[in-house]
Amino acid sequence: MTILAIFATAALTVMVAITIYNFFAFPRLVVAQPSPGTAVSVLIPARNEAQVIGETVATLCRQTHATFELLVLDDHSEDNTAATVCLAAAGDPRVQVLVGRPLPSEWSGKNWACHQLAEAARHDLLLFTDADVQWQPDALAALLAMQERNAADLLTIWPTQITLTWSERLIIPLMNFAVWAYLPVGLAHHAPYPVAAAANGQCLLFRRASYCACGGHAAVRKHVLDDVLLAQRVKASGGRLRMADGAGLLSCRMYDSWTATYFGYAKNILAGHANSPLLLILSTLFHLLLFVGPWLWLAGGFAVAMVYWPWWPLLLIATGLFLRFVVAAATWQRWQEILWMPVAVLLMTAIAGQSLWWHYHGGPRWKGRVLTHA
Repeated sequence: MTILAIFATAALTVMVAITIYNFFAFPRLVVAQPSPGTAVSVLIPARNEAQVIGETVATLCRQTHATFELLVLDDHSEDNTAATVCLAAAGDPRVQVLVGRPLPSEWSGKNWACHQLAEAARHDLLLFTDADVQWQPDALAALLAMQERNAADLLTIWPTQITLTWSERLIIPLMNFAVWAYLPVGLAHHAPYPVAAAANGQCLLFRRASYCACGGHAAVRKHVLDDVLLAQRVKASGGRLRMADGAGLLSCRMYDSWTATYFGYAKNILAGHANSPLLLILSTLFHLLLFVGPWLWLAGGFAVAMVYWPWWPLLLIATGLFLRFVVAAATWQRWQEILWMPVAVLLMTAIAGQSLWWHYHGGPRWKGRVLTHA
């Protein structure tokens, strides 16, 4: 037990150092204006998004920066996605709905849709965003200004995550936690190593030349975790990656129920561990040790005499909660959920189990399709 406690203490100490560094160093999106006439192609792949895409299109049409085209590719939706886009656009000539071509067997659906969008785009700046991302009126201008200031080949933004149901509030913030607690932003921005990269597919702004140089979505055609892989390829090709927090200018409600959250995370979590079942299992055990183990140690000490009890498990618990609190404060999340971190980790363990089940039984399922891990 002493060895495990020392390991957990060391791991949490490193994570605290990274998180505090990111708290001060992680860029935030701020209201600013790009150079006059800066043009961008806003590209949205959409499959069965009628419930959310209308508001997204409407917020984009209300942007203070008006020099853009908005292309929405209807990826064989089984609902009224295309009609909803047209209704929300209200005749805005900047908005165009494209009909997706049949999905080739060697592509995943979203990557194929993004590839078609890039082919159709007219401008040198390519902004890939999701159908459920909401844009404040100054958000697009702020994004373009940040790209210009940083001369970024790829600028990726983490929108402020909107969470309403209990499952969203417990699970969704762990996406930001994984970035803020494990990846120093300076390493992602300045180190030449492609592995030191992260990205959020909810907002990816490329320079076209860099998009083509890294191979674009054609280079990651079968991959579920296309955003991170594209960021790695941009760095590998000599491009400049920049990351920033959406700071309320960009927001997104990823999932609206436990079922959607469960399956949505399950389709990505194995890909986030290099498609390695062993790495996913080790990662799961690591997080159980750090965020559940100290609570068990504390509870067990009331029944059985244990060394270093109760101050050491209390120290580990406090450190884990502090980590969760800092990330919540930095990314505009509710701090009240931090006490539920052990429950969130247990739920993620179940999600990891679902991902492993899919891995050995044909691949993840999402929106009526079976996805394949490359």
